[in-house]
Amino acid sequence: MGMYLELYTLSDENIEKVLADPPLIWKVVAPENPERYDEARNEPPAGLLSKIFGRKKAPAVHVTDFNLAEGEVAHEDVDKAWHGIHYLLTKTAWEGEAPLDFIVRGGREVGDIEVGYDVRLMTSNEVQSLNAALQPIDEAFLKSRYNPSEMMRLEIYPEVWDRDPEDEDNFGYCLDYFNALKSFVAQTANRNMGIVIYFA
Repeated sequence: MGMYLELYTLSDENIEKVLADPPLIWKVVAPENPERYDEARNEPPAGLLSKIFGRKKAPAVHVTDFNLAEGEVAHEDVDKAWHGIHYLLTKTAWEGEAPLDFIVRGGREVGDIEVGYDVRLMTSNEVQSLNAALQPIDEAFLKSRYNPSEMMRLEIYPEVWDRDPEDEDNFGYCLDYFNALKSFVAQTANRNMGIVIYFA
């Protein structure tokens, strides 16, 4: 098991619809399981005070015209390299300057709905800024920031950085996924799309 990062493309129009009607996120991250959307729509209101006092949440907008255009929901898997990449970009565990902190802090949270560990939405403008920041970053830059002992001290997930590089190329693991992520962001920016950041 573990915590994996998956990225999906989504238009700004559909990002706004998901923010208005959070259960729609299941149509993006699990289109092969339509029952997840139906289950999310029928979930009772959450929250301790709601349970104690019988309060009901205001119903979310029910968007009925949610259609994915060709090219939406293109997908990139970052596996468990996400936290290592965040560290290499920011030299922090959970902080950093925007837009390079996007993996753990970028975008807007989808509303009150349980879906994986976390799901956030970045607009096309945010993706443009991110792409501009990522383009100059290369292997040499990332290698200069790779510090296994500090990564272990900061508890950078999945905390394997002190393994013998003869046995496991942990930097290469991060680099390969970073290159895939960088390419995905560039392609998304070129198509003027937003991104769904989904931790499963």
